[in-house]
Amino acid sequence: MKNKTEKPKAEVLGQNANVFSLIGVCSKALKGAGQPDKAKEMSERVMASRSYDEALQIMEEYCDLT
Repeated sequence: MKNKTEKPKAEVLGQNANVFSLIGVCSKALKGAGQPDKAKEMSERVMASRSYDEALQIMEEYCDLT
């Protein structure tokens, strides 16, 4: 079983760079790692962000973007 505090890998390279698509990739990675609460928290924080760069920084707090 994975450590629940470990950041899951989210494969975003080659994905649509649309922020909504990236939220989906990261959310799926978090849920797959047994962290559905973190997925919801991350999504809410990204949706409240003011820029694409800020959104990416938030996603990187929760997932290893690969």
